[in-house]
Amino acid sequence: MIPGELAALGTALSWTCSSLAFEGATRRLGSITVNMLRVVLAFGFLTAIAAIDRGRALPTDATAAQWGWLALSGLIGMVLGDLCLFRAYIEIGARRTMLVQTLAPVFTAIIGFAVLGEHLAARGILGIALVVAGVAWSVAERRATGGGQVMRARGLLLAIGGALGQAGGLVLSKRGLAGYDPVAGTQIRVLAGVVGFAIVVTAIGYWRQIAGVRREPRAVAMVSVGAFFGPCVGVVLSLYAVAHTQAGIVAAIIATTPIWLIGVALARREAVGARGVLSGLVAVAGVALLLIPA
Repeated sequence: MIPGELAALGTALSWTCSSLAFEGATRRLGSITVNMLRVVLAFGFLTAIAAIDRGRALPTDATAAQWGWLALSGLIGMVLGDLCLFRAYIEIGARRTMLVQTLAPVFTAIIGFAVLGEHLAARGILGIALVVAGVAWSVAERRATGGGQVMRARGLLLAIGGALGQAGGLVLSKRGLAGYDPVAGTQIRVLAGVVGFAIVVTAIGYWRQIAGVRREPRAVAMVSVGAFFGPCVGVVLSLYAVAHTQAGIVAAIIATTPIWLIGVALARREAVGARGVLSGLVAVAGVALLLIPA
């Protein structure tokens, strides 16, 4: 395996670590607090990376159009999408949430067709069918009753909302990143996330709860780990991977995150079952078919 594929595999492992860290922190602090802390910490990490990699700590060289597209991308993907995503962690857990997130490339393809005019070949349509089938198979488990059923249904809808937010953010990012540095572009997206979450926190009067994180050092450490491995290590590795191998291959390898989460669940001796394993494999196979060039 050449370095590009190894970097893509490292990205998938980074997403695995970050999703598990954020799940644990969200259960302790709540989704809004974790999101606010996450984007602030991520912006600090990315600023340090940009200063070393570009010799420019802040994205002051971006045009007004790039700022506009990337900021809108951050608001849709990192604020609206991640509000849904992190609440889904609480409702249905990281493993099932990340499996539903496998729908994000499907939504991206559909939005890309509608907004950018990108066309799907027959194999792309087959890939979409496999992804939808894998996710549907996973979530169509024996039904819970009463409040448990309501919580699971709500969690699945939130996870789908997170996937839609990620897809919309990616399509907008594609416009904003044209001819611009991806690390600096990510800084703009994260900065928009900081502003967006600050507005949300102010609107609901939640600053006191956020200030209370000082009493939860372990949860703050989890957020720090998630912010480092997610928007920082994961982004750097993914950019390196794209520079050294085909983007479709990189995306397919990164899409194995749900499989790694299933492996973690098995290591914890959690009940997964054959359906969970096989549905994850089917969904990831669909993403690979959708993204690997013919």
